[in-house]
Amino acid sequence: MSDIERIPPRNRPRRHTYLEDAQGLLTGTGMAATGLVILTHLGLVTGQTAGLALLLSYATGYSFALMFFAVNLPFYWLGFKRIGPRFVLKTVIAVVMVSAFSIWFPRLISFETLNPIYGVALFGALTGAGLLAIFRHGASLGGVGILAIYVQEATGFRAGFTQLLFDICIFAAAFFIIETRAVLLSMLGAFIVNMIITFNHRKDWYVAT
Repeated sequence: MSDIERIPPRNRPRRHTYLEDAQGLLTGTGMAATGLVILTHLGLVTGQTAGLALLLSYATGYSFALMFFAVNLPFYWLGFKRIGPRFVLKTVIAVVMVSAFSIWFPRLISFETLNPIYGVALFGALTGAGLLAIFRHGASLGGVGILAIYVQEATGFRAGFTQLLFDICIFAAAFFIIETRAVLLSMLGAFIVNMIITFNHRKDWYVAT
């Protein structure tokens, strides 16, 4: 008898329905994309593959959507081999949705006044909550998210800490592309995102799959 069969049926983790996954991914990607609209309005960057895509976008002039989709491609194989096709499929869907929303949303919202510190805090809260929704429905926003979830599952090392280490590398590169004040504000936003994930993305607090 397997470990899961020893658990009474009413207490076993249940699988999300397709509708639950759909609303979770829509909500999560929408929140993350809104956070990115705030960030690009302020001329800032973030961590993870989204941060790498933003840096490449600033440096080359190509759109964030194109860069974000491209930089995630090498990580899908890791997700397929180590986590499974279901996870990779959901992740591809989430990445495409954020890429599409990042093109569409700036047409729906504009900012006459946006204090940079408030904007960074709002970005951190929206993106952190959005990533939690995406993670809890069996997906990520690609790249480091795939690696971070795999490391947490394999070793117990928190996903937020893995992402934070990658972010350090992104911000070191950012000093060569944007001004120092913008990098420091960007670091604050990434710190908020990663702390939200670190304190809330825990298997013992959320058992649906």
